[in-house]
Amino acid sequence: MSNRVHERSMGMEEEGSTKNMKTKVLELPTKIKKILKNIWKVGKDDPRRVKHALKVGVSLTLVSLLYLMEPLFKGIGNSAIWAVMTVVVVLEFSAGATLCKGLNRGLGTLIAGSLAFFIEFVANDSGKIFRAIFIGAAVFIIGALITYLRFIPYIKKNYDYGMLIFLLTFNLITVSSYRVDTVIKIAHERFYTIAMGVGICLLMSLLVFPIWSGEDLHKSTVAKLQGLSYSIEACVNEYFEEEEKDEETSDLSEDTIYNGYKTVLDSKSADEALAMYASWEPRHTRHCHRFPWKHYVKVGSVLRQFGYTVVALHGCLKTEIQTPRPLRGLFKDPCVRLAGEICKVLSELAASIRNRRHCSPEILSDSLQVALQDLNTAIKSQPKLFLGSSQNGNVSQGNSGRHNPNVAVSQHINKDTNEAASYQNTGTPRGERMSRFGPNVSFSRLRADTLERRSAAATNERKILRQQLSRIVVLTSLEFSEALPFAAFASLLVEMVARLDNVIEEVEELGTIACFKDYDNNVDQKDVEVRVEKPADLVVGVE
Repeated sequence: MSNRVHERSMGMEEEGSTKNMKTKVLELPTKIKKILKNIWKVGKDDPRRVKHALKVGVSLTLVSLLYLMEPLFKGIGNSAIWAVMTVVVVLEFSAGATLCKGLNRGLGTLIAGSLAFFIEFVANDSGKIFRAIFIGAAVFIIGALITYLRFIPYIKKNYDYGMLIFLLTFNLITVSSYRVDTVIKIAHERFYTIAMGVGICLLMSLLVFPIWSGEDLHKSTVAKLQGLSYSIEACVNEYFEEEEKDEETSDLSEDTIYNGYKTVLDSKSADEALAMYASWEPRHTRHCHRFPWKHYVKVGSVLRQFGYTVVALHGCLKTEIQTPRPLRGLFKDPCVRLAGEICKVLSELAASIRNRRHCSPEILSDSLQVALQDLNTAIKSQPKLFLGSSQNGNVSQGNSGRHNPNVAVSQHINKDTNEAASYQNTGTPRGERMSRFGPNVSFSRLRADTLERRSAAATNERKILRQQLSRIVVLTSLEFSEALPFAAFASLLVEMVARLDNVIEEVEELGTIACFKDYDNNVDQKDVEVRVEKPADLVVGVE
């Protein structure tokens, strides 16, 4: 009997495993299709990635010829593999990153080899023991010094890779020279092959479809301004919607608003990396102006400060206590117009940076002042919504406890307090008599048990009351001011207007240093009138 049960269970397991295998085989084409779609999407989002991949392939093919072609291999030897390694390590996505790594690697190798050759020359004529001591001391001093220098922020930021290559090369050559006599010759060959690899990398980065980090930083700044503009506009439109959206539409709107300012808040590390690589790039514009990478970082910092206000504005859509939609409608027109003017200023700043021209002299137009004044007038015209009235206060004082939650709670707490005081004075709960206890019951024991039960019940009741009381206090406090959440929303819009001055000032300073062209009303009028509907998707190649 047990054998039959075992055979049946084995058969069911085999059948289940067969079904799982069939399911996996049937899902295989879908998975392959999904992987191919993701691969295609990576190239579609930024076609420069395809170009960079092709450049790396061509560079590796060129340095491989040092190994594949017999005449070149005889002249260089096995050190040709260092050229391949250099291309793999040095060739980066942008020209600035390649220059940074290539020059660091080349200079680090050259200086380390020269210093190792000098130490070998000094210690060569001494005895074997003194030579070993001298090499050990040199390795200790140079290793400790270079490691300490790497902690300096400026060196860490710009030359950390070069210091690492210097330390590695110096130790390899210096320590190996104690046992190998031809180490200096090997070092020369390796330096030549590394120089060839670096040269090929620089040639491909600077001359073949160059990708400039400065241009990426420039475009990302424009995209951040556009993203903030779109987020503000979407926030205000959603806040004043007459009807609530369904869940799917609401999630889509939330993603759109969030993506608008997310690029701004997460841009600090990317901006600093792009600025560092841009500082290594040569002057490649037609006017040969030095790229003002420092001021682009300043503009990014100011935009992040502005973006925090947009985050707070978005948070007003998610608060637990909301102003009723009919009350919001009273202030819809001035708020929508004020937000539109803010978005128009941000769009003008984006167009200014994108076209490399100065801003319009009338960037802060009279329409912005009028919208701000209209919002102020609309709020002052409804004082009872924000400040309450004495009549409401008198009515709430005259109401009985059953209409006032605070009074009801207070009466309930006072009742418990009176009962506890009565029990403490008499030793008997109110309404109870001693006759209900038998003569054999100890009064002290009875009192202790009763106090323990009463204490536990009072503790539980206080926890419940504390939770209810906090909500009651909030609700009764907002009875006189249903527009209080809207006041926070409106104050954030006004704060954005105040912070616009800082953004405009930084963009104007950037235009002055970068030698932007002057604003031409006839040529640039089209850019001023165009509103950005969606922030541009920019993929920045920072590794």
